[in-house]
Amino acid sequence: MADFDYPPGATPLDRNEIAGLIPTHITTRGELDRWEQDNINEALAWLQSRRPKDILNEAFVKRLHKRMFGNVWKWAGTFRKSDKNIGVSWYMISSQLKNLCDDVHYWIANSTYPSDEIAARFHHRLVSIHLFANGNGRHARLMADLLLEHVLNRPPFTWGSANLNKTCDDRSRYIESLKAADRQDYTPLMEFIRS
Repeated sequence: MADFDYPPGATPLDRNEIAGLIPTHITTRGELDRWEQDNINEALAWLQSRRPKDILNEAFVKRLHKRMFGNVWKWAGTFRKSDKNIGVSWYMISSQLKNLCDDVHYWIANSTYPSDEIAARFHHRLVSIHLFANGNGRHARLMADLLLEHVLNRPPFTWGSANLNKTCDDRSRYIESLKAADRQDYTPLMEFIRS
C-alpha cells in the first residue's frame, strides 16, 4: 500500500481511502500527482464541451469531483466518510453544502458582494466544509472559476499563477489567506486570487 508524503496544509488520506486507489502501481506522491492531473485535464476537456450554469447543487458538485478524480480514486464523487483535521463532521457535509449553495444564490440575487468576493467566499466555504477525502482545494478552485465564468460572467481567478499542489511560497500564501478567511478577514484571499 502506498504511503504518500503530503505538502504542508494537505489533509492525509486514511488507510481505507488509500485502498480506493485505482492504479495500484502508484507508490509515490509524484506518480499520484501526475495521474490526478491527467484526470483533471480530462475533466477540463469535458467542461469545454459544456457551459454548465446549474452548478450550485450537490449533484453537480459530486459529478465534477468524479470527473476530476474518477480514474484515480474509487470513491471520487462521494462525500468523505471520516472526520479530518479540517472540515465539518462528515455527516454534516450534505446539509452544509446545501446551506452554502443557498447562500450563494442569495448573494447573487441580492448583489450582497461583488462577483469576485462571491466566488472567493464560495471557494473558502467549500474548502472549509472539506467535502471529499482528497482533491478539495483543486475542486473548490475549479468550482469558483466555473461560478465566475458560467454564472457571474467574469474571468477565472489566477490563484497566484503557481502550482498550489506543491510546496512553494504561493501555496503558503494561499493557505494563510484561507486561515485569515476562517477569521472573517477576506482581504488576503481577495488579494491572492487575482495575483
